[in-house]
Amino acid sequence: MSSPWGEGLPGWHLECSVMSLKYLGAPIDIHGGGTDLIFPHHESEIAQSESATGTRPFVRQWMHTAMVYLGGEKMSKSLGNMVFVRDLIDEPGPDAVRLYLAGTHYRAPLYFDDGSLAAAATEARSLVDAAEMPSGNAEGRIDIVTSRRTFEERVSDDLDTPGAIAVLRALAKDIRRDGAAGRTVREAQALLRELAGVLGLRLPSRSQ
Repeated sequence: MSSPWGEGLPGWHLECSVMSLKYLGAPIDIHGGGTDLIFPHHESEIAQSESATGTRPFVRQWMHTAMVYLGGEKMSKSLGNMVFVRDLIDEPGPDAVRLYLAGTHYRAPLYFDDGSLAAAATEARSLVDAAEMPSGNAEGRIDIVTSRRTFEERVSDDLDTPGAIAVLRALAKDIRRDGAAGRTVREAQALLRELAGVLGLRLPSRSQ
């Protein structure tokens, strides 16, 4: 874009400060964006907003996501190498997509490939199988207190979603083991559904 000051987008930084202050006020608790926006966009947004309001810091917690790559190149509209969520909803399904995306930490690059997406679909079905497994009547042995605590620790540690998924995976494995042995798994299944829901997964109950 041409401007009196040269080529560029002179309103780009300012418009984000204006929108943030109008709708959220200052300071903002969490501000997200891609790693490619740290400089100059977010640094300019900070400088403008703090100068205008006198509030420091303008943002309490920044969460910058890494880039998504396809075929060795960053996904971008300009390259036309985009994969859209709307095309993945029916197959492999929304929970598979959620598991796939959450399986990589938000600050780590994600290299899109069909094989990993298929593996996420398999894991999604495995979680559903555990949630629907018939419960026995013998005393259960699953440590649901530790499972909950570990899950909360992972999510609280810079949104460690891969670690949180590992907790779901281990809990589902324990449910299948105890269910096959005739032990009660109802409380563990309820916890599995609850924790999975934190990541946006919708696991059915056996009654459904």
